[in-house]
Amino acid sequence: MRRDWGREEEGASILHVDMDAFFASVELARRPHLRGKPVIVGGSERSVVLAATYEARAFGVHSAMPMAVATRMCPQAVVIPPDHTAYYRVSHAVMAVLRDVTSLVEQVSVDEAFLDVAGARRRLGPPTRIAAMIRERVHADHGITCSVGIASTKFVAKLASGHAKPDGVLLIPRAATVDFLRELPVGALWGVGERTAANLERWGIRTVAELADSDVRTIQQAVGRTAGAHLYDLAWGRDPRPVSPNREEKSVGAEETFSVDIHDLRQVESKLLDLADRCAGRLRAQQLMARTVAIKIRTSDFRTLNRSRTLPQPTDVGREMYLAARELLAAVDLGGLPVRLVGVRAEGLVDAEQVVQQPTLEEAVTGQGEAQRQAEMVMDQVRERFGRAAIGSATRTVGRHAGGGAVAARHVSSRSVDPAPDAAQGDDTGSAVRERPVRAGQGVADGTRTGLAPERLARDLPRRYRLSADGGPRRDEA
Repeated sequence: MRRDWGREEEGASILHVDMDAFFASVELARRPHLRGKPVIVGGSERSVVLAATYEARAFGVHSAMPMAVATRMCPQAVVIPPDHTAYYRVSHAVMAVLRDVTSLVEQVSVDEAFLDVAGARRRLGPPTRIAAMIRERVHADHGITCSVGIASTKFVAKLASGHAKPDGVLLIPRAATVDFLRELPVGALWGVGERTAANLERWGIRTVAELADSDVRTIQQAVGRTAGAHLYDLAWGRDPRPVSPNREEKSVGAEETFSVDIHDLRQVESKLLDLADRCAGRLRAQQLMARTVAIKIRTSDFRTLNRSRTLPQPTDVGREMYLAARELLAAVDLGGLPVRLVGVRAEGLVDAEQVVQQPTLEEAVTGQGEAQRQAEMVMDQVRERFGRAAIGSATRTVGRHAGGGAVAARHVSSRSVDPAPDAAQGDDTGSAVRERPVRAGQGVADGTRTGLAPERLARDLPRRYRLSADGGPRRDEA
């Protein structure tokens, strides 16, 4: 693909900023000694590749590939477990850099966003200069690189950023849009997957040029009326969608593949609790609530089962989501097969500020519902300071003590805190900061032993875990 399509920037005001091998780049920034080596970010052999450096990609490794296959293709690769807390922290900082350029920023994933810089040109210069400034700031602040596509439409800008990789800029002037598209295979168009490409190939259409030169009615016969008209417009560079800063997220989810197939449903329930806790934390961070809770179960024969339930009222409380997910799991017929993968998803998202909470009679009397929510908000604060592993939910206390008591917390030392986000997840006793075990007589809140009520946690935990004068966590002996 040509890298020079002209220098005319008038009318090309849409930028697509895409981080290069984002997860892997963040890890290399923290481990400079691994630069130049093949690095794969992923979990166990039964999971998939989340990211790979370009040195690993040279061996055929790519995202979403099974880890077992990736390690066979590149056995010399350094495998690093993912640290999602670090990735979201860097992502948030990068998006802040983009919003310094213009308020018209549409984030589409953790590592990419569209910008409309038409209004920023007088202040910052032409789009190519703005792109260079963004790349310099991201590299200077975080030690990672990004590629930028510049075009007159979002669709073409995204294609351009892909051809600019790694660490490059590609400008597609408005007048060169159609010529650029005609050199691409038909699979480059949005909405063309393997099945659609096969349907088009049966009609002799393999490239964007062949699609653009075809009659629109022929394309509609091949892929359907609506899809055919959409693909025909894309082939001619027509994409009227603006950059939407307030892009609404449709769902929030988390899933995990077990290292070995699980027969014991109690272990699956324990993982459901962890996943519901993650989803609820993300909902609260985005000030959203979910109307529907859905689960995803994949059995050892790779059969995938999906179940969902609409809640009586929207929620962002992990315990409520877990209880719904647990009931859904109990109703699934697994056919006696062990579970390979489990997931939880929050759907039907609404703005938390627009939700009017109507407590049940029991909640109105005891105050347990709001106490549970306050307890989980305190957990969010602890995790923000000390990492996700600092505190977590515990299945042994859910539904067995007043208010749920689904929390386990342990002593926080100012000498050593391990902030690894997923290092201690998935057990029955919950996650904890691991500096030394809790001993009898310390008086440390431990939900797995004492059934710590959420209202007590909300009252005591902020007081118990604070920052010392030098910025490190300490225990308040008062």
